[in-house]
Amino acid sequence: MEDSISPRKLDKTKTSVGDSFDDAETLAFWHAQSAEARLRHVEQLRRMNYGYRAASRLQRLLEIARR
Repeated sequence: MEDSISPRKLDKTKTSVGDSFDDAETLAFWHAQSAEARLRHVEQLRRMNYGYRAASRLQRLLEIARR
């Protein structure tokens, strides 16, 4: 799955922040997509934001709490 995602650069000068899920049409589009397609898109957005330096798996931390 990782090899099929092409690297893309994000032009941060053209970016705006908003809540796109207010639009019922957008919400319906994402509900119609398969889980695999949604995960591929999330991975693409993650790589656009963090680049390939974050291509490895997420680190897991284990913390033991004593009572």
